[in-house]
Amino acid sequence: MMSRSATHSARCPMPEPCGELSSIVVELLSGDPCDQTPGPPVERVVPRSAGVDLLDDLDMQRAWFVLAELDGHGVCGVDDRWNEHPAVATLRRSMGDALAEAIRDRVGPVAGCSAAGLPDRVRAELDSLDAPSLAGHLAVDGTVEQYRDFLRHRSIYHLREADPHTTAIPRLTGRAKAGLVEIQSDEYGAGRVERMHSTLFAGTLRALGLSADYAAYAADLPAVTLAWSNALTLFASRRQWRAAVVGHLLALECTSSIPNKKYSQGLSRLGYGDGATRFFDEHVEADAVHEQIAMHDMAVPLLVEEPDLSVDLLIGFRAALMLDADVGRHLLRSWAV
Repeated sequence: MMSRSATHSARCPMPEPCGELSSIVVELLSGDPCDQTPGPPVERVVPRSAGVDLLDDLDMQRAWFVLAELDGHGVCGVDDRWNEHPAVATLRRSMGDALAEAIRDRVGPVAGCSAAGLPDRVRAELDSLDAPSLAGHLAVDGTVEQYRDFLRHRSIYHLREADPHTTAIPRLTGRAKAGLVEIQSDEYGAGRVERMHSTLFAGTLRALGLSADYAAYAADLPAVTLAWSNALTLFASRRQWRAAVVGHLLALECTSSIPNKKYSQGLSRLGYGDGATRFFDEHVEADAVHEQIAMHDMAVPLLVEEPDLSVDLLIGFRAALMLDADVGRHLLRSWAV
């Protein structure tokens, strides 16, 4: 039997509704999926033209988070059969279309590029990124409570770090598939549960006195953080967005090593040891290698095989960077930094 230290509660707690849309979702999922009553009045409550403001809509972001978890870890007290229910499919379609539009508005116009031109394009995208120095602040001046706040926000992603990206594996072929599998193998600890990145992050949470139960803090998170997570689960939920999943992972691997080194340095400065820093230390080494694999063995081969997907890949790339920067700005403002 797996020890408590190696695992954590799997299902997502059902958050309280905070508006009409999340109320519809919670009420629907509290029922019996075998009940043949009509689905919710989706078209009346899903925003149709909110644009980027939808990313700041807590009602919308919380509702999508719950629906995405039905297809992931599951939701506490909810029958798993809801995941295939027509009413849920209707909600996902309308909400997903609205979220996709909001993400496109957030990232702005995106011009495609060739497979050969992708490395230079990525460098240009990174050079133009407007992102706050969250890692720099935590390394030098971050307090224990600021680290705890940071970890609470990150937990909805890192406790299932690899899972949404893994959905792209059966949707890719050839070298792109092999490159993604190579990266994901490391994310899952090469088959060793104690080395899985989600397990290492759970150790960091516990070292700082936080819960490692999945989505334990989701109900307290603002729309900006849920939107950062929801963009990836939206991409993962639709085959048509498979290149956006690849672009999202490429962005993470290109921007991971240096910030994670700073996160580790800050925890060491505060007196924390290996149990708290191991997750970040692992990413400093692994992601330096993953950056090359993600670019040359995954993203570039995908565009060689399917050049029409370059815009989708770059939307996923930008969304990962820009929504993460939005969360960083939110945290620094909340800390009055």
